[in-house]
Amino acid sequence: MSLPYQKVVVKIGSNVITQANGLPDTARIKHLVEQIAQIKQKGIEVILVSSGAVASGRSLIKVSEKQDAVATRQLLAAIGQVKLINIYSDFFGAHQMTCAQVLVTKEDFRDRVHYLNMKNCMQILLQNGVIPVVNENDVVSVTELMFTDNDELAGLIASMMNADALFILSNVDGIYTGDPKLADSKVIEKVKAGTATDFSSFVSTGKSQFGRGGMITKLTIAQKVAKLGINVHISNGKTDNILTSLLDGDVVHTHFVADKIKSGQKKWIAHAETAATGAVQLNEGAKIVLTSGKATSLLPVGIIAIKTDFKKGDIIKIIDENEKLIGLGIAKYGSDKARERIGQKNQKPLVHYDYFYAAI
Repeated sequence: MSLPYQKVVVKIGSNVITQANGLPDTARIKHLVEQIAQIKQKGIEVILVSSGAVASGRSLIKVSEKQDAVATRQLLAAIGQVKLINIYSDFFGAHQMTCAQVLVTKEDFRDRVHYLNMKNCMQILLQNGVIPVVNENDVVSVTELMFTDNDELAGLIASMMNADALFILSNVDGIYTGDPKLADSKVIEKVKAGTATDFSSFVSTGKSQFGRGGMITKLTIAQKVAKLGINVHISNGKTDNILTSLLDGDVVHTHFVADKIKSGQKKWIAHAETAATGAVQLNEGAKIVLTSGKATSLLPVGIIAIKTDFKKGDIIKIIDENEKLIGLGIAKYGSDKARERIGQKNQKPLVHYDYFYAAI
């Protein structure tokens, strides 16, 4: 059964396009580009999120063992990104296709103006038949500016561009019921929307050999993106014809089924936790109402404390009595007014439902 997608984000992990010796696997990249070309010829828009800059850099220069790890990463990424984009450019060129390099940092997603500028850039590329090749700008992204890994970045891009699906290509066939190396472990083929499955008990926390993120990160991102109304497919990028097989629906992998589609504004808020300035604490009753799935705004009557200050228009964290995140929202007024109205009935909502994202 062929999947009815019009716009997809394809995330290629480091382990998929890196050989065992740490150098780029150009044959694999070429094969993936061939498949993307086939998909594009069917009229489907494709955005590519590709790791591999550091591996490409490693193939060009020898770095001293004594060198600082952050500086080494910056060095390898800076020279490797040039090689990586040239590899993609040559392979896409063979199919008479143009690709564009888009390097981003977490900072680009925090500010709504930056976010919309980036979205407009991507849209104009797609409208002109160009394949955006997106990667984290590792040259300037260090410590707190870094994404967890490119899975997080791919989730942000899929949400921002209102994609129908996100394909995460890893080096395993999907999410397993245990260690993939054990014979009795099986691939979980479908995770339905709205199921709050805790996979951490049977998913390996180990990171991939060359990437930063592990399977737990992939799971967290997949569940979040599916909740926003985007289908997520985790599969093995080392399998031949994996992308065309995924679209044809005939390969064993894990599919996180999309929930109801959320608005563009909510998709931005969902990924904006690091941009949140203030925090408000709710009582248990307000938490239940706000996370019931019904269209409910956050009213001052349910607030028990203003934890940190904020201004009108800021993104704020909404936490429960145990300080666990309930959701994120845009404040309709500042913390000074909110403090005056704590626990009061018949007051204007602090966060309107249209600008609230439930994290649980």
